[in-house]
Amino acid sequence: MTDKQKLVIINSRGFDDERSSVAFSIANTAVATGMDVTMFLVAAGVDWVRKGAAGVAQLNPLDPTMGDMLETYLANGGKILVCPPCAKVRGYDEDSLIEGARLAGAPVMLEEVQAGASSLSF
Repeated sequence: MTDKQKLVIINSRGFDDERSSVAFSIANTAVATGMDVTMFLVAAGVDWVRKGAAGVAQLNPLDPTMGDMLETYLANGGKILVCPPCAKVRGYDEDSLIEGARLAGAPVMLEEVQAGASSLSF
């Protein structure tokens, strides 16, 4: 049996930066091609998984809404880790986050890297 290729995407970009759209577009493509993908949200990137936040945000008019990309990513098996201090400074806790996102720090993300994951950072 062959293990899936792993990818970690670190996204620090929020609602004011089109690179968030790029990060989720790449994440969706990777999941759709069978990769094991973990998104690690830090800094302003944690805002995407606050309940009700992504909604209809559309940073690039040629991409789906961010809410649709996030929903598709999770539905296809993508994982989302949220930096605990980044969430705390914004007043977020586990109950503030959408289903499928969990508070987990760098050590959890780095386990994926140690297991051979490639990484991209936005």
